[in-house]
Amino acid sequence: MKKLKKTGTALIATTDKMCLGLPDRTNDEVDSILADILNKRIEGALILDPEKVGEVATKLSLSLSKSRKSIKTLPDMDEIQEEASKCTQCEWCVRVCPNNLPIMDAVSSAGKGDLDAVESLYNNDICYTCGRCEQECPEDIKIMDLMSKVGENNLKSQKFNIRAGRGPIQDVEVRRVGAPIVLGDIPGVIAFVGCTNYPNGGEEVAKMAEEFLKRNYIVVTSGCGAMSIGEYKDEEGKTLYEKYSGDFDARGLVNLGSCVSNSHISGVAIKIANIFAKKPLEGNFEVIADYILNRVGACGVAWGPYSQKAAAIAAGVNRWGIPVVLGPHGSKYRRLYLGRPDKEDVWNLNDMRTGKVIKGEPAPEHLLFAAENREEATVAIAKNCLRPTDTNKGRQIKLNHYIDLNKKIFWCDS
Repeated sequence: MKKLKKTGTALIATTDKMCLGLPDRTNDEVDSILADILNKRIEGALILDPEKVGEVATKLSLSLSKSRKSIKTLPDMDEIQEEASKCTQCEWCVRVCPNNLPIMDAVSSAGKGDLDAVESLYNNDICYTCGRCEQECPEDIKIMDLMSKVGENNLKSQKFNIRAGRGPIQDVEVRRVGAPIVLGDIPGVIAFVGCTNYPNGGEEVAKMAEEFLKRNYIVVTSGCGAMSIGEYKDEEGKTLYEKYSGDFDARGLVNLGSCVSNSHISGVAIKIANIFAKKPLEGNFEVIADYILNRVGACGVAWGPYSQKAAAIAAGVNRWGIPVVLGPHGSKYRRLYLGRPDKEDVWNLNDMRTGKVIKGEPAPEHLLFAAENREEATVAIAKNCLRPTDTNKGRQIKLNHYIDLNKKIFWCDS
């Protein structure tokens, strides 16, 4: 509310679940609501009618635009430095930071005129400006203003390329790549989804995506993951969208759209079972999920925070037999869906050609796996693309990538 008053901004709440104590004006006339807000008789209003919200918001914006032109929303750099110099290094900002970032060191350095540490936090979404540090600061330092000012300075140089969200994978595309995916010539389909606020910035998502693109995997992405991949540039200044095609094929980087496009990821796995394996869709959930689990090398990656919404999405994907690798934020779900390699009977398979039960193996070993860092996640992704009934050729290709990544990341030269 303090910031709203300072910037002359009006507030309209649209849900009674989070209305900030604002009066319910849903049944009042639009002109009456406008008059009370503009004359500052009320700080804002709760309006539960969507059409009325649109009308009030539009008219308020037009009325307030002239008066807000003269308002300076961000302080000058001199003011920023003076504000930051109040830091007493109490470490409260670090204690409440979700990612345990060195906020205190950055603010303290800014107070001495050195903004390098602040810039390193701002770039690549390392700090997502959630504002907890500012809320807890006993000196009431405007840390978010500091971050925003640094962002304002760097804004002109922040130009990226991102491929437009294309929507669902078409049946004709599945017909082209269904066999290579199931037979292992294409080692897997990797999906990078989920929110930002990554443990070490968005660059990690892009580097994981690039690792698998170079290895002939198909990489699909959506929402914040798609944007983070677009913000990463190589030494030549090119993004992955410029280096790799948008085809749903080996070494293809496919942006499906916003975060609500996640359903297209499980959808393409279902299409492979339906189109390539001829599994009928209607009333056949268990058979299709079983086919995906045993034959389709798909793996999801949610590297940002694992919220209740994300948990619901991942659980839905898991039900289709698709494993998901989480970042450190998902550590509280670590013991969910753990495989038991010691219980051999759990991994038995039905050989449909002979009707016999044959011994399988734990692949994928876990349906939900929380990795501590990017390196561990990269190896886990390759491992989770292994399937119990891979062909000999497909198993060899997938194992080559899994072992090579183990050597590259974990094995030391003797």
